[in-house]
Amino acid sequence: MKQKFNIITSTCIPLPLENVDTDQIIPARFLKATTRDEKFFGDNLFRDWRYHPDGSLNKDFVLNNPKYSGQILVAGKNFGSGSSREHAAWAIAGYGFRVVVSSFFADIHKNNELNNFVLPVVVSEEFLKELFASIEADPQTEVEVNLPAQTITNKATGKSETFEINVYKKHCLMNGLDDIDFLVENKDKIEAFEKARN
Repeated sequence: MKQKFNIITSTCIPLPLENVDTDQIIPARFLKATTRDEKFFGDNLFRDWRYHPDGSLNKDFVLNNPKYSGQILVAGKNFGSGSSREHAAWAIAGYGFRVVVSSFFADIHKNNELNNFVLPVVVSEEFLKELFASIEADPQTEVEVNLPAQTITNKATGKSETFEINVYKKHCLMNGLDDIDFLVENKDKIEAFEKARN
């Protein structure tokens, strides 16, 4: 969903697991879907962890725990490894997450998130560990993600870190633009450049 991104302050859903791959994010059987509907993929985010094989709810999985909610997913190291399926980013966005925080992302998945208006925020191992501890101590812990300043703040401790983001992708997120929108926005400049070359 195209949404402008500025500053988000939200509670978090913790997923303190390392090496979460794209097949765990959205199982391969859902890649055959003929829809791009965000709700469909969001409803099946972490499908095999959220539900038992008989379709009943797995009450032990964090997304099914009513004490956790929010627009920020806090995940363990090496999030989004495995196949390059963009469906994983569709599922994360479709569920309603605007930010995923981890100490390391697989490159392709990181770019897929950015292309789907989800901000992947890379933090230090120490910051991530402290954030998990804050959320465990108080599920109402809020985190502020400030894209213009490129900072993330654990409001329970007051500690902040800066994060890196590609200048182009930052511009697109802040203005709610996908790659096509960006080209259309700069159509006059492109045409002027082409004219100057001829």
